[in-house]
Amino acid sequence: MKKTILLLLFCSIIIACSSVKSTQEAINKGNYDKAINLSLKKLTSNKNKEKYQPYVFMLQEAFKKVSERELSKIDFLRKEENPENLERIYNLYLSLNNRQERIKPLLPLKNLSKGRNAIFSLNDYNNDIINAKNDLSEYLYSKSKAVFSSKNKQDYRRVYEDLEYLDKISPNYKDVRQLQEEAHNIGTDFVLVSLENKTDKVIPKRLEEDLLNFDTYGLNDFWTIYHSKESNRVNYDFTLKLVFRDIRISPEQVHEKEIIKEKRIKDGFKYLLDSSGNQVKDSLGNKIKVDKFIKANCHFYQFTQSKSAQVVGMVQYFDNYSKQRIQNFPLESEFIFEHRYATYRGDKRALGRSYLDLLSLRAVNFPSNEQMVYDVGRDVKEKLKYIITRNKFRK
Repeated sequence: MKKTILLLLFCSIIIACSSVKSTQEAINKGNYDKAINLSLKKLTSNKNKEKYQPYVFMLQEAFKKVSERELSKIDFLRKEENPENLERIYNLYLSLNNRQERIKPLLPLKNLSKGRNAIFSLNDYNNDIINAKNDLSEYLYSKSKAVFSSKNKQDYRRVYEDLEYLDKISPNYKDVRQLQEEAHNIGTDFVLVSLENKTDKVIPKRLEEDLLNFDTYGLNDFWTIYHSKESNRVNYDFTLKLVFRDIRISPEQVHEKEIIKEKRIKDGFKYLLDSSGNQVKDSLGNKIKVDKFIKANCHFYQFTQSKSAQVVGMVQYFDNYSKQRIQNFPLESEFIFEHRYATYRGDKRALGRSYLDLLSLRAVNFPSNEQMVYDVGRDVKEKLKYIITRNKFRK
């Protein structure tokens, strides 16, 4: 027991020393926030313990150095007089304030060696934060308003992010939300989707409706909207064409396969005879029975009904402003109908379970050509979705 206690004590000392060392290394490397986090974690559990005194000193040192560094950075950024620095200045003030707000709940922290409280220079940054936020808000607003003369959709997508950030730091600032809505409308791509049949086969109406029902694809995102029906109120940026070039449907086929199965099976019993042909009896005088086996034979006839449909096509992207085809993707899909059933001649006891299951099935009607095209269309839809999700109209 004593050895265990000593070992635990030794381990705790090693861990404590390691933690102090890690915190001091963070300070030496200028990673002051890491040092502050490590110190706060230790001091939160019991700030008045003597063994935690090193963390009080390191917290004091790290806080002082990081505050001086960030205030110096703010002074430098202001002297540059570059409006692009306003967000950085605002965030630095927030950082200064948030850091000291984390330390405040632990104050006062005692310096036991000097018999007084450790000194933390705390400042009121509220006015600095408000002024920095106002300067940043006005800059972002003016910068965003200037973009609305652009004809580039990407500009509106970028300005939407600025306006979103502006509304976050200064909720309901001027007409920001109205500008956001306008930037979103201008920056959104509208895509008209159409299906073109260049084959000599008829595409079922329900398949065409299903393929063009983009609500079921889940492809609409914040900046891209797909329409299968053209609207006069929308200027379409792109057109997506699903072109069917060939639809091949195989003839209905039935393949027959004969399998001969043999199996040694139990077929009743017989009385055990000795070498003289006499019946053998047990100790009670009962005749001894033994299993009788025979060789069962069965001719198994398996029939396979099959029919296939194949669609060969193309997915084409068009830029409606340049009237140019911008991307081309081949698309090929196949659906195979297959049904098996069987009959037999002979002793079906020679058959295994898998063969017996087929005997319970019968021939079925082949699907119509229209149904085959519809069935292959479901795979076409999945491949079309795959192409679209991995090949955006605008990078």
